[in-house]
Amino acid sequence: MIQLDEKIYFYLLFIIPVIIVLFMLLLIWKKRTQKKFADSVLLKRLTPTRSYYKGSLKLIFFLLGLSALIMGLVNPKIGTKLETVKREGVDIVFAVDVSKSMLAEDIAPNRLEKAKRLVSEIINQLASDRIGIIAYAGQAFPQLPITTDYGAAKMFLQNMNTDMLTSQGTAINEAIELAATFYDDEEQTNRVLFIISDGEDHSEDSTMGAVEKAVEEGITIYTIGVGSEKGSVIPIKRNGIMESLKKDAQGLVVITKLNEEVLRDISKEGNGDYIDGSNTDAAVDFIKEELLQMDKKEFEAKQFAEYKDQFQWFLGAGLLFLFLEIFILDRKTKWLKKLNLFNDKHPE
Repeated sequence: MIQLDEKIYFYLLFIIPVIIVLFMLLLIWKKRTQKKFADSVLLKRLTPTRSYYKGSLKLIFFLLGLSALIMGLVNPKIGTKLETVKREGVDIVFAVDVSKSMLAEDIAPNRLEKAKRLVSEIINQLASDRIGIIAYAGQAFPQLPITTDYGAAKMFLQNMNTDMLTSQGTAINEAIELAATFYDDEEQTNRVLFIISDGEDHSEDSTMGAVEKAVEEGITIYTIGVGSEKGSVIPIKRNGIMESLKKDAQGLVVITKLNEEVLRDISKEGNGDYIDGSNTDAAVDFIKEELLQMDKKEFEAKQFAEYKDQFQWFLGAGLLFLFLEIFILDRKTKWLKKLNLFNDKHPE
């Protein structure tokens, strides 16, 4: 297991392409200046000991040294000891709606990004609960099974988009049925499902049946509404630029609205609550209080307990490359000249 202490220093790596561009510009300027002074044959006779390849080699060593020093600042750590610890928590599954209606921008920046932010903020408030993630539209798809790895959960969460499922629509019933398979601990007393959606349900008839079955299996269902009752159009974008608006079969522009009634009915039948997702802080605070009041189940989890710094290796490598770069001269070395490692051609 690798842990990075100071990821912000990765931004320093942007210096490298800048240096390469400046180096190329310098070479171009030198060649143009030299051509004004003399032709290539005369220049070779005037500077017989000049190497035409060591300049690039010095640059490579310098960039390697700089990269290694930057990695040293990031300070990678390697987990060296894996141990089993006792933790208490609730099993939580997040079912995130990724249908096209979630692209509506009636809640900034759009419904899907708002849903992802809500889930991310909820995860930040968890201590030792286990979490799983489901994406659903016309069908449900497992994103992340029950785990205590919050970092992995956020990574999968950020990669969710409306193009990940080809089957469009909003089948909340399938999300509920799939969530029921996530809870792998039969003794877990508290199983919680959060459905984050705009409430457009194309399977209302079977949704309540799925809710009833989930309740029988001990699952409490909360719904979080994202969107507005006024509604909005659904922009179709490519590379961040809007190309058109989503239209129905008759060619009319689709207006999608938050359907609170459906979400409230689901949460009521699921022994949970409906939560307005327009205010992130208020929604997260409410959920935090709800989870705190639930009984916690003790379970075992493996985690890395000890991490060792690895920055010294990168620091050493960086200094070595910079040291070599300093002592590489632009002129040909006598013994290297005999070996001709750099394939320099000697003028007669």
